[in-house]
Amino acid sequence: MDEEKSIRNDELITEQPSHFDHLEEMSVLELLQHINEEDRSVALVVSKAIPQIEALVEAIEPRMKQGGRLFYIGAGTSGRLGVLDASELPPTFGVPETWVMGIIAGGDQALRHAVERAEDISEQGWKDLQAYKPTKDDSVLGIAASGTTPYVVGTIHHARQNGLLTGCITSNPDTPLAQEAEFPIETIVGPEFVTGSSRMKSGTAQKMVLNMISTTLMIRLGRVKGNRMVNMQLTNDKLINRGTRMLQESLGLSYEEAHKRLLEAGSVSRCL
Repeated sequence: MDEEKSIRNDELITEQPSHFDHLEEMSVLELLQHINEEDRSVALVVSKAIPQIEALVEAIEPRMKQGGRLFYIGAGTSGRLGVLDASELPPTFGVPETWVMGIIAGGDQALRHAVERAEDISEQGWKDLQAYKPTKDDSVLGIAASGTTPYVVGTIHHARQNGLLTGCITSNPDTPLAQEAEFPIETIVGPEFVTGSSRMKSGTAQKMVLNMISTTLMIRLGRVKGNRMVNMQLTNDKLINRGTRMLQESLGLSYEEAHKRLLEAGSVSRCL
């Protein structure tokens, strides 16, 4: 792997001092208002990155249509958000768990507990990915607010070298991660309310972008009809009731008949 561009922490926007100081002296109301003030800027920043997001989605879509998978790679908050987004797709869209998968530095235990120095090993992410037998039809999306996390940068480097499609989400411009990825997405949200706490605005931007990517892909892959989740898994009473109402509206059935058909078929899509 080529030598990465060296970036000191004090050069990262995500490490710059907060726009607010003396936080401990603020009232509860002041803290909440200022956090909300900062959060309102995130959606605008994400909107500016839509051309980058569009390019990535349009590159991933044909690969997934021919059987390729999408992997999210991250550490800490970024890794948890990737795992969260991936884990919500099977129940929401009725797709196999293997379509989109999240990998976090330190393994699943890192979802609840910090794993010391797990993100600092540049070769580990690619090793972790080998358990899934990656192919050139697969895509890998690295998530790192700093854009410098060795675990993520190293994974994207090796994935690209091996012919996988690579993208990233970062909150700093012109980072080692963005330089390694074919399709970088840069959401420059600025300094965090609590200096360096990238679980805040950076994490919110990452969550928004991941939602946009995965939801758009699921729609393009035929998992939505109209505006309805017709392939959702019927895992609880709320979802069964939602599916029943979908069938009522689509087919003009009574609630009882729609409910009966839904339970017999197992999904809304099989009834339409």
